[in-house]
Amino acid sequence: MNFENIIVATDNGIGQITINRPSKLNALNKATIQELHDAFEDLENNSEVRVIIITGEGEKAFVAGADISEFANFSIEEGAQLAAQGQELLFDFVEKLKTPVIAAVNGFALGGGLELAMACHFRVASDNAKMGLPEVSLGVIPGYGGTQRLPQLVGKGRAMEMIMTAGMIDAETGKSYGLVNHVVPQAELLEFTKGIAGKIMRNSPNAIGKAIKAINANYKHDVDGYDVEIRNFGKCFGTEDFKEGTTAFLEKRKASFTGK
Repeated sequence: MNFENIIVATDNGIGQITINRPSKLNALNKATIQELHDAFEDLENNSEVRVIIITGEGEKAFVAGADISEFANFSIEEGAQLAAQGQELLFDFVEKLKTPVIAAVNGFALGGGLELAMACHFRVASDNAKMGLPEVSLGVIPGYGGTQRLPQLVGKGRAMEMIMTAGMIDAETGKSYGLVNHVVPQAELLEFTKGIAGKIMRNSPNAIGKAIKAINANYKHDVDGYDVEIRNFGKCFGTEDFKEGTTAFLEKRKASFTGK
């Protein structure tokens, strides 16, 4: 697929998406959101891709926010539609993918950028990363899931403070909050993240997809997460990955998973 605002590459089971708008600090506009959706969908349907990494081009920003010029004159109805479409097309879509998605946060992750990183299954940050949800300084609130996912990750009080002050936190603070899993020098960010991806790829893609579904269920108020876990645990028993994994364990050898 040909993209204008992103770069997509695959190598040894890893799909990498790079948001490529460095002159705009990789800000999200409608076109970029659509391209990201298409790229994630394509990688999800590629049986050879076992992990997806998303990052930003350059050393300054992962994504410095949304493209404000696109919605500065929106009406109430248009604003609500913008949030609904964005969440469905990208943010909720990424969260629900069966393929693990890791955000490699290089530099600024603000507004929609932090919301995109939080929609990923977990995050690794460069030591120069700055993260925040500054929307209230523009007279609006986070609209791409930020008011929901940030409290889930850092707790209600810290989320309230971050959103109300519109301030930024650095990478080490983000790690102490539980917002990011690791902080590494920027020059090592992608290789470190690919190292984690390599560990993930040793395991059953089928089981990982079901684990993502069960973990996400814990954060849905109208869903019994335990029930989702039980059903997906049971489904694993009908897969070739389960047969291979248990057989390999009993035979004292490394398993070779196919995702079936």
